[in-house]
Amino acid sequence: MIGLEHFIGVSSLLFAIGFFGVLLRKNTLVMYMCLELMLNASNLALIAFSRYHGGMGGNVFVFFTITVAAAEVAVGLAIIVALYRKRQTVEVDELNALNN
Repeated sequence: MIGLEHFIGVSSLLFAIGFFGVLLRKNTLVMYMCLELMLNASNLALIAFSRYHGGMGGNVFVFFTITVAAAEVAVGLAIIVALYRKRQTVEVDELNALNN
């Protein structure tokens, strides 16, 4: 039987992979994917706690979180595309200045 600790373990592992991906990577697209991985890990934990406690509060919260994440993906990718068009790179080290 898969219990709460299994879901929380997978959620923690996914969150850690995303966290270290954001810290260690230099490509903005990879960093963005790692941020999304962290968001999905927190959603998994919310669903697991909701299932464990038998309520629907976590499920409703995850529904709204996924809705906001869809809008965030559109805006985030638009910003990355605009930066690429302006600077011809997606490396974070070369995007440190906001001028030009």
